Amino acid sequence: MSVRIPFPDFVEEATFLVSEAARRGAQLNILGATAIYVHCPKFRFLFEAFGRKLSDIDFVSYSRFSRKIEALLLEMGYAGRERFNAIHGKSRLIFDDPANKRYVDVFFDKLDMSHTVSFSGRLELEHPTITLTDLLLEKMQIAQLNEKDIKDTIVLLREHDIGDEEKERVDGGYVAKQLASDWGFWFTVTTNLNKIEGRVKEHQILSDEDKRDILGKLETLRKQIDSEPKSMKWTMRARIGPKVKWYQDVDEARQ
Repeated sequence: MSVRIPFPDFVEEATFLVSEAARRGAQLNILGATAIYVHCPKFRFLFEAFGRKLSDIDFVSYSRFSRKIEALLLEMGYAGRERFNAIHGKSRLIFDDPANKRYVDVFFDKLDMSHTVSFSGRLELEHPTITLTDLLLEKMQIAQLNEKDIKDTIVLLREHDIGDEEKERVDGGYVAKQLASDWGFWFTVTTNLNKIEGRVKEHQILSDEDKRDILGKLETLRKQIDSEPKSMKWTMRARIGPKVKWYQDVDEARQ
């Protein structure tokens, strides 16, 4: 019996795996840069203009499907990182694709990085990716935001509006509510939105129309975040501010 070789095209392979998972009764959603690439056909050319290349494929599922997802990826030609998967398998699995020299990362139930993004009850809201709202939160929760994440966010915001619903929009109200009880999360996200604004203003690749559009969306999102009533917990933590570390260190398991 021949071993399957994963498709070299990131989007083709990612969507194929989502479909195969569904055939086996398992929920699997694409996240990360590949998901943004899937969701932004109109402004996908900006990825090329920015020199942004995809390097891996990230997914999220529910932990109740972990065994099905592991079996699927092994069957589909991937090699599991046995030691890592044995230790972290309930929350995360990593698989290598030797043929294409990349890897697949599968998270379960939540993304637990600089801050925690919960996917409880949210994976059914969008297909084949996570929602645009969660894609934005996934990027903006990164305390040490790097250039590739800035580029991904710029493309996401150029393609999609800020609104009060999930369908083909970033739900600003949902974002605001997630940040209203967690000052650390709020501080990281608002700091990163300011970084995005600065990069948009100076980016020579973006047209004046691109800049006006993205800056307007950032302003809309900030207004929603600012106007959302904050919890007592948020207020108490705000008094301490960034003098005390407000985010979690991210492990380097991928390296």
